[in-house]
Amino acid sequence: MEKILASEYVTIGELARLTGCRYSTLKFYTEEGMLPYEQAEENLTRRYRQEESVERVAWIREKREEGRTVPEIKKLLTE
Repeated sequence: MEKILASEYVTIGELARLTGCRYSTLKFYTEEGMLPYEQAEENLTRRYRQEESVERVAWIREKREEGRTVPEIKKLLTE
């Protein structure tokens, strides 16, 4: 876990461990454009900026707990 915390970028699996959010949920957020990532290297692994992504997931969760829908959250993200 120390190695993950020290990294600027994390994989989706590592992000799931850091946030306690399910892998499938993070994948959904990514596919909906709510969770930005970078794709590099030959195997095209998605890499998420650790600090920004952890904060974004917490913000999305907060909005979901407020009862907001995914389209509403996506709209908030573009404003």
